[in-house]
Formats: sequence, structure tokens, C-alpha cells
Amino acid sequence: MPASSDDVADTDVPPVLLLLHGGGPGVDAESNWASVRPRLSTGFRCLAPDLLGFGAQIAGSDGIEGPRAWALARARQVLDLLDREGLERVRLVGNSAAGGAAALALLAMAPDRVERAVVMGGAGTGPLPPSVPFYDDPTKQSMRTTLGRLVADESAHVELLDKLADVRLRQALRPGAESAFRSMFADVDGPPPIDLAKIATPVLALHGECDRVSPVEVSARLVDSLPDARLNVVAGAGHWIHVDRPDEFCSLVGEFLSS
Repeated sequence: MPASSDDVADTDVPPVLLLLHGGGPGVDAESNWASVRPRLSTGFRCLAPDLLGFGAQIAGSDGIEGPRAWALARARQVLDLLDREGLERVRLVGNSAAGGAAALALLAMAPDRVERAVVMGGAGTGPLPPSVPFYDDPTKQSMRTTLGRLVADESAHVELLDKLADVRLRQALRPGAESAFRSMFADVDGPPPIDLAKIATPVLALHGECDRVSPVEVSARLVDSLPDARLNVVAGAGHWIHVDRPDEFCSLVGEFLSS
């Protein structure tokens, strides 16, 4: 039987890819994914929301405290977005301690809504940092230093880092941004963490070989705890794999999410 016009039209609709940004001070979705979103958009319909506590979502995030509570709140935010957009199932990329942790929480909370997921930089499953980045010294130089740690070789990204330092400094100093950010790192007692062993969704964990924020071992432990996951260590990349190795990042993401 020949395909109907509706069947043909359906095959022309690209799959939806949800891009969840990282958790650095002053981050937003637009700046986080600028290096790779145009290429990813050739194969996917990309949605990249500002997550709670960042960008346009600072207001209304009062009262959330600790990494687990933030991950769950962001997972609920993403579910609300999917419902508003009428999306039953999506592919997903979650970056580091904000987007990655939210991705894992979403996979545990609503496993039927995500077909496959990529998480980066340990997805927030490592220990809390010894100090809160940037806000103890909220200057442009401090922001520039904070951003420099995210790439493997700062000299390869001088212009980008200088530009981002200006953008993120302005955003990090918005009313409410500091208190929201500090609460994300609060070491508070609470319910047990997400049971990773019950997440059945296929997951690809990407980790930069030269990551100065989170060691590769964090992603290795994460993959060992997930039933259907594998680790790809990207040679020559720092925490920002998508900035250091954008072509390789897009190829790995595209191949995994399309398989």
C-alpha cells in the first residue's frame, strides 16, 4: 500500500531535541548552546529553555534549596514545557550539574517522555564544589577565570571567553541571581537521591578528557549505576565539550540520539 500524504508528512517532521544548559553563574540557554545549536538544528527541532534559577527564570525560584530539590524542580519545569508544547516524547541533552541533573531527575520522574538522553560532565553526580564559584568575588575578572576553567585550552577561545564574561557578568548580577545560585549548592539533608538503577532509558555520558571541573571518574561511576548507559571520553576536551570539540560533540549526539 502506498504511503498516504499524512504518512509522508510525518516523516518530514524532525524529532524534538531538548537542550538543557549547564549551571555556571550567569548562564542562559542561548549562550550555552550557541556553538552547536545551528548544526543540531539541521537534524532536530531544538528546544532550549532557560532553567529555573537562570536567565529569564530567576523570578519564582525562591524556596528551592539544595542540588536534589533544584533537579526535581527543573524536571517538573521541563515536564510542564513538554505538556504546553504537546510533546509526548523527546530526545534530550543535559549539560553538567544543572541540565544533566535535571535530565536524570526527569528520566526517573517520567521515563515515558524521553526516548534517549545524553548527559555531560557527570550530570551533577559528583561532590559539591568546595566553594561557590564567582559570587565570593563578583567581578569581571572572577567571571573570566571561572569560564576559563570550563575549556581545555583558554588560548584557543580568548575572544569567546571575553565576550561571555561580559554577558554572564550582567546576568549573574541580576536581582535574585546570587541567592538562587547559592541555594543550588546548599548542603542540606533530604530524601534519598534518585535511584539511578531504575532509570531504563538509554543514556550516553560524555566527558571531556581534560575536564578541570569534574573528573572522568564521576561519569564512569554514573554509567556503572545506570542499566543502559555507556561512556564516551572526548579527547582534548574540557568540561565544555561542545565548545572545545563542537564537530565531534554534534556527531556523537546525533548518532546516539538517532539510533
